[in-house]
Amino acid sequence: MTRDPFFHPVSGFDLPRFAGVPTFMRLPYLTPDHPRFAETQVGLIGVPWDSGTTNRPGPRHGPRQLRDASTMIRAQHPTSGMRPFEAMNCADLGDVGPNPADIPDSMARITAFYDRVTQAGITPLTAGGDHLTTLPVLRALARRAPLGMILFDSHTDLYHSYFGGTMYTHGTPFRRAVEEGLLDPKRVVMIGLRGTMYDTEDRDFARAEGIRLILIEEFHARGPADVMAEARGIAGAGETYVSYDIDFVDPAFAPGTGTPEVGGPTSFQALEVVRGLDGVRIAGADLVEVSPPFDPSGGTAFLGASIMFELLCVMARSIRSRG
Repeated sequence: MTRDPFFHPVSGFDLPRFAGVPTFMRLPYLTPDHPRFAETQVGLIGVPWDSGTTNRPGPRHGPRQLRDASTMIRAQHPTSGMRPFEAMNCADLGDVGPNPADIPDSMARITAFYDRVTQAGITPLTAGGDHLTTLPVLRALARRAPLGMILFDSHTDLYHSYFGGTMYTHGTPFRRAVEEGLLDPKRVVMIGLRGTMYDTEDRDFARAEGIRLILIEEFHARGPADVMAEARGIAGAGETYVSYDIDFVDPAFAPGTGTPEVGGPTSFQALEVVRGLDGVRIAGADLVEVSPPFDPSGGTAFLGASIMFELLCVMARSIRSRG
């Protein structure tokens, strides 16, 4: 267990949490040219980009609000006792600088950044950004072999295209990821799906490819523990990506997002499902679609930061189990 004080967050006992420059969870900020960059085991990264948004914009501002909210996070998990910042070296690796006027260029920049991260042996935990962000991240992480994926979302994001042929939006990333061989569809499960639909194209594609869809009615009927046991079985022993869209959570608890859907999980269930990832071999994870303009109070961002801490805890156990 590492106890290098360099990688520890600043304690609220030493500096009030409203003071200082906000980084993710008050961790050290390291650029790729920092001499200790390669000692990082989990890197928290912002991708302030929402050019894939098709309706209500704003997630480009998510990473900044999430950083500020995350200063409220303390060092120890309240029930498991896990202290992730002592179990592994964590750092804020900054933001990927996007090109807001050019989607392909932005995706190339994101992939190039994550190539450097993965080549250094760092497991990334990303704050988006809209959900198209996940596609260029997967392009870097799945270079050796397709990944499994556990997705928490109201939507499948499996549509072929929008507006008569636009292939890259926040509603298409996982269709592209399957087509590009980045994901093994037989090891993909999507949890929490709900809301009105354009048609059944996305769900038809999922079923044809063998992707497991768990609609919200099934989630509520079975409960988080049973659903997550199945999700772990689908992911299996292989490397798995975890993608968490904040609109998975009911908008009563997370209004600050672009495409809210009623009837979703509570904020406690939002944490429960992440705790149910224990045992999954996590290759990387993200928390996306926090949109500050729709919740200036910051409550959605604080829930997002809390979910990121839960992800850090299960990532710590995943990394430790690999030796």
